[in-house]
Amino acid sequence: MNKLDDCFPRHQVRIMSEDLVPPTPVQLCYENLNRSCVRNPYSPGPRLILYAVFGFGAVLAVCGNLLVMMSILHFRQLHSPANFLVASLACADFLVGLTVMPFSTVRSVESCWYFGDSYCKFHSCFEGSFCYSSIFHLSFISVDRYIAVSDPLLYPTRFTASVSRKCIAFSWLLSIIYSFSLLYTGANEAGLEDLVSALTCVGGCQIAVNQSWVFINFLLFFIPTLVMITVYSKIFLIAKQQAQKIERMSDQTAKASDRYKDRVAKRERKAAKTLGIAVAAFLLSWLPYFIDSIIDAFLGFITPTYVYEILVWIAYYNSAMNPLIYAFFYPWFRKAIKLIVTGRILRENSSATNLFPE
Repeated sequence: MNKLDDCFPRHQVRIMSEDLVPPTPVQLCYENLNRSCVRNPYSPGPRLILYAVFGFGAVLAVCGNLLVMMSILHFRQLHSPANFLVASLACADFLVGLTVMPFSTVRSVESCWYFGDSYCKFHSCFEGSFCYSSIFHLSFISVDRYIAVSDPLLYPTRFTASVSRKCIAFSWLLSIIYSFSLLYTGANEAGLEDLVSALTCVGGCQIAVNQSWVFINFLLFFIPTLVMITVYSKIFLIAKQQAQKIERMSDQTAKASDRYKDRVAKRERKAAKTLGIAVAAFLLSWLPYFIDSIIDAFLGFITPTYVYEILVWIAYYNSAMNPLIYAFFYPWFRKAIKLIVTGRILRENSSATNLFPE
């Protein structure tokens, strides 16, 4: 048994009856090569639509996350440990749009890999690295929000810039080391040598991952997911308790310090809600893919190719969703975008612009 996983992709490795009976006439990825993979192209109409849909997702992921990074790094008012985590998360999504989605677009539409064997493995490593980096970033963001909501006044002394840097370094280093070492040591193909040899053809990008490593891949997704669900459940419980407390306390009888604490808590709850939506979007996008991956590992690739492509592109599209969530819920992000696209950030002292008008 084996697994073709697409945080370590197995896009074209499908053992299905339709693959055993190629269409007539047979089209090849490389017509003049005997070892060429079979090409199964779409008709012109669907082909154009798919290029448009996939290409739009890549452009949105690149441009949207670039705006998030520029906003947080340029405007001094946004320089906070929590926002640096958000900027680093946006960097992972930006790299998905830049280094993964354009090449996957061609692969998905043309059913061939035209970018060489070397970049095939890099492409697979990039997918794994950025996928797990996003998961780890979101886990740390959830913990950050829990600290901010549970004790907003002491939060600045607990989640410092140093802590944020360590979280960012951990998220990137563990993801990159794990993804690259797994594929470049060949550990993922242990016991699958005959299958890999049989499936190898020119114009394919087959990455085989055995059951043991598929299970580890799933755990690397499931454990941070469990952390996020647990933490956000506690966050919303605390938020409910705080809201009830505010309702019971009138402004006339409350102390000034209590009123200030309530305003800070309200702001932190709003930020937690927005980032909680981003976490939910991530889980809804990636969970179907990971469930399919673990099922396929033990049931022998039962997922039809077109269903698998839908699942993986839903996961890819998550990289374009966060900027849309921020634009919808954060007035400061909308104002920052306006300043960036109009070129006003090039003016002197634009970094000191107030993005939070009261």
